[in-house]
Amino acid sequence: MLDVVDSCSMLYRLQMEGVSVGERWKDVLSVTQKHSQDHVLLFNDVHFLMASLGARDSRTTEELLTTLQDASESPGENCQHLLARDVGLPLCQALVEAENGNPDRAVELLLPIRYRVVQIGGSNAQRDVFNQLLIHVALNCTSSTYKNVARSLLMERDALKPNSPLTERLIRKAASVHLLQ
Repeated sequence: MLDVVDSCSMLYRLQMEGVSVGERWKDVLSVTQKHSQDHVLLFNDVHFLMASLGARDSRTTEELLTTLQDASESPGENCQHLLARDVGLPLCQALVEAENGNPDRAVELLLPIRYRVVQIGGSNAQRDVFNQLLIHVALNCTSSTYKNVARSLLMERDALKPNSPLTERLIRKAASVHLLQ
């Protein structure tokens, strides 16, 4: 499963950077689709959602979101299902909003859970895709407040990861839309 999740993350990161990934999402979806109702780990669920969104499979996307919502409403003692309501579902919805061209709404969903995403599991490097998502959507917001968030996130990222080619690219992108002047 780790290879599948890593594939989803890699494709999603490439796509955020504007790289055409062709039909690769469909190959990944053929594996993830069978697990869209498992809800064993939120970390996996979010990556499975990346695959269904990337492959433009609205049926699988809806199925994953609906069954995750159902699991969160009757979590029992399942920690992942308990966490779904406050972290997993907002994170999933942010991915959907980003995909649907609603960056302001994606930021609204991501900011309150930014420091809680660690609870879904994965390493810092694996979860960095969500930090990158927040930066990308904030860069595309219409709200000046959220554009300031993008600037702050980039300055923080640059301080934490000096000389990072990705961060430098994102800073150049922000400068091109006059966020860092």
